[in-house]
Amino acid sequence: MPRLSLYKPERGKDYQFIDDRIFEMFTVGGTDVNLHLLLGTSNPTDEDATATLPQYDEMSVTNIQDLLFLENRDRKYEEHIYTIRGIYNLQDLELNLSQFGMFLSNDLLFLTIHMNSTVKTIGRKVVIGDVVELPHLRDEYALNDYQYALKNFYVVEDITRPAEGYSPTWFPHLYRLKLKQIAAGQEFKDIDVDSTREKELAINEAIVQDAEANALLSGYETQHFFTLQVDSNGQPELVRADTTAIDASTVKLHGSIDHVMRNPVRDGYIGYLLGDGFPPNGLPFGCGITFPPTGIDGDYWLRTDMIPNRLFRYDGRRWMKFEDNVRMTLTPREDRYTQKGTFINNTNSTEICGEDIPERQSLSKALRPKIDIPHLDNPEECDSNTPGRRE
Repeated sequence: MPRLSLYKPERGKDYQFIDDRIFEMFTVGGTDVNLHLLLGTSNPTDEDATATLPQYDEMSVTNIQDLLFLENRDRKYEEHIYTIRGIYNLQDLELNLSQFGMFLSNDLLFLTIHMNSTVKTIGRKVVIGDVVELPHLRDEYALNDYQYALKNFYVVEDITRPAEGYSPTWFPHLYRLKLKQIAAGQEFKDIDVDSTREKELAINEAIVQDAEANALLSGYETQHFFTLQVDSNGQPELVRADTTAIDASTVKLHGSIDHVMRNPVRDGYIGYLLGDGFPPNGLPFGCGITFPPTGIDGDYWLRTDMIPNRLFRYDGRRWMKFEDNVRMTLTPREDRYTQKGTFINNTNSTEICGEDIPERQSLSKALRPKIDIPHLDNPEECDSNTPGRRE
């Protein structure tokens, strides 16, 4: 008489009988699950392809788009949708307010599916990157203009075989999928995910406009304050109309002398981000990329070729720094004359050998080697320092 054993090297009729009964449990007590199958990632063009962004012969779920960051950003999903059965535990989504902001404390789902029926339906096993849609979680009563229900999508982050999925034959029958809820993004642009991007951009723009109305520039506004220039005794420092300096006692004794207040040699207010590039008390000033050929004691000049713009005051023999225009708009626009606004956010281009080269380039393009060949159209226009010129 042969020895009794539930385990057999082959998956015999015992295994098939148990597997059919397990699938029947999913048919009776499970819920429909829509599967959006990941096909792979889009191939870069010949111009954009690098060692870390390789081109593949065919699209496959095993391809890695970015070998440097190990990311698959431009994912392609199959247009057809497959329906299988799955079981998971319902749970309430709670907001965690103990950190800086609002976070979902339990936005993960663990979905159990039948292994053999799933492979038979979709033609392969479920892989990381596949997107799961749970039809019974659709919201048919959304308060907006949509003519369709809001859907819930989850991406597969991990796949395991649960312990309860093994039968007495020691063979597995189930897959457990770790799912995380997704939002509209670059990875899932092939899937009809409800995006709030336009509304969020409108909200952000409204906040920026209100902030600019309340605080147009950084720092503090002191232009409307009056600055009084005083002498070493703390008395107002006055000058004749012909700029000859006199003291307050002379004016008191000789009230008929024409006199004016001396232009301040510095701001009367000291603090954080006060310089605005304007002289105090509304005094006139000039501006340009160079100083004027002549100047009078007390003249102000704004150098617009410096970042930030710098205001100078002429003391009779030299142009002395008065203040820097450090009060800038807080909005990162191109007219924000700072190193960040003019260098990092630089949108200018330079013509080199008849080709427009953007001055701002991403690190991946800057590190990419170029073909070392001379310019074919007009080699005389290129010198030895021109990129791509071979000596």
